[in-house]
This record gives sequence, C-alpha cells and structure tokens, in this order.
Amino acid sequence: MTRRFVSALAVLLLATAASADGYEHITFPSRSADGAELTGFLLRPADPKPAPAIVALHGCNGLFNTRGELARRHADWGERFVAAGYVVLFPDSFRSRGLESVCDTRQRRVVPRDRGGDATAAADWLADQAFVDRDRIALVGWSNGGSSVLWAVGGAYKPTHGDWRTAIAFYPGCRVPSESQTWTPRFKPYVLIGSADDWTPAESCQKMMSESGESGVALKIYPGAYHGFDILGANRDVRGATGAHHLQYDGKAEADAVLRVRDHLEKYLK
Repeated sequence: MTRRFVSALAVLLLATAASADGYEHITFPSRSADGAELTGFLLRPADPKPAPAIVALHGCNGLFNTRGELARRHADWGERFVAAGYVVLFPDSFRSRGLESVCDTRQRRVVPRDRGGDATAAADWLADQAFVDRDRIALVGWSNGGSSVLWAVGGAYKPTHGDWRTAIAFYPGCRVPSESQTWTPRFKPYVLIGSADDWTPAESCQKMMSESGESGVALKIYPGAYHGFDILGANRDVRGATGAHHLQYDGKAEADAVLRVRDHLEKYLK
C-alpha cells in the first residue's frame, strides 16, 4: 500500500480537479441539532472486500470550486486515499443546508462544533456498509473542517459504532476548543499547520498542546508555510471573518504531509 500511495502522488498532483459527478452520491441525516439531511460524495476502491474508511471534512469555502467541481484539494486527497485502498466519504455540510461558504461570515449558521455531528453521522453511515470495515474508520479535515475534527474528537458527538481510530486536522483553528471548558479530547488528534499561517495561527495549537499534555494534540509545524499549503497553485489573499488572510501552496510541506499522513493512517488503520 505504501508504494501505491506515493506513486499516486506523482500522477495526482498533475491531475485536474474531479467533478462531483464522478463520485457516488449518498444521503444521511446529520446528528447535529438541526438534523439536516446531508449529501455525501463517496469514493471507494474497486476491491469489494471490507476496507478501512476515511470521513473527509471540507473547509469554510465548501466542497466545490466556482465551476461546480469538487475543489482541487479535496479531489487530490480523495484520489490519494482511494488509491491507497481507503473508502472516502466527503459529507457536504454547506450546500446540504443551502450555503456556499462561511469564510467571510461572522454570523455562521454552521460552526465546527456542530459539524462534529455531520462527521459522526458520516461514520455511522459508513459503519453500516458491507464494503467498510467498521472498526477502522478515521477522520481528516482541512481548515474549518480541521477545526471540526477537533470538536469531533473532543466534543459531544461520538460515532455510534465505536470511536475514530485516528483523526488528522490540517491547519485547524485551535484557539476556541482550547479555551472551551467542554472540549476534552478522547484521544490525541494529529495537527499539521504552517508557521506563517495568519488565519489559524500555529501558536494556538502549540498552546493547546502544552496545556493539554498527553491528551492534547500531536503537532507538526512547517516553517514558513501558509494556510492551504497543500492546495496546488494557491497564492492569493482571501477574506475571512476577521480580515484578509493568505493562502499559498508549499510543495515541500505538501510532499512531507503526504508521507506523514500515509504513515499515520497505515499505523492506525492497517
């Protein structure tokens, strides 16, 4: 599986973003307070035998680009995961609720704490499928989705059929959960973030790690890397709820992250 994950990288970094129509569409109710009916986009290996699975959570700009295609970051990681033998499910937290983006909105109708209910509902759906090994389900998220990962492992929601085997958060916002009296991680999530991130600063994750000790987070900080370091071609400013922030691709950081994620998933899912 290791060779397949790495060899897939060379091809997939050059691939165009996949259309959402290239995925299986499924629906299931969220376990969040609103009980929203969610659409999910599913990828799975050709081998029908039960496989480990990943729930993948999109960022604040949603799953799709302006052309209605699955955004590049999600398409690339989804293809990497399925090439390595994992079933992948992207729950759509925004369009399922009539939203496009929450990046520049202060009054957000959907927040990471609530998206933990989306993540656990997706895990429960996967656990009921014959092609999934229900004892080997992981969680991965980016930005707002990364923050949602933290809440999924330390908030009120937990999968019905057993907890996540592991969880990975790319550049999450660590400040809010670290300051919350209700955030208590059941296990240590793995956080990957850049030292130059001016949207979700690495310092907050360092603080979370130091304050929560062994039960907190495992942290990898990439020197000089910005928010979205794994989005091929990104080099732009975007407006968020607290002002303008910079997104920038960093090939060295991304390549290292691909290897770390590969090894981490193999450790917990194989």
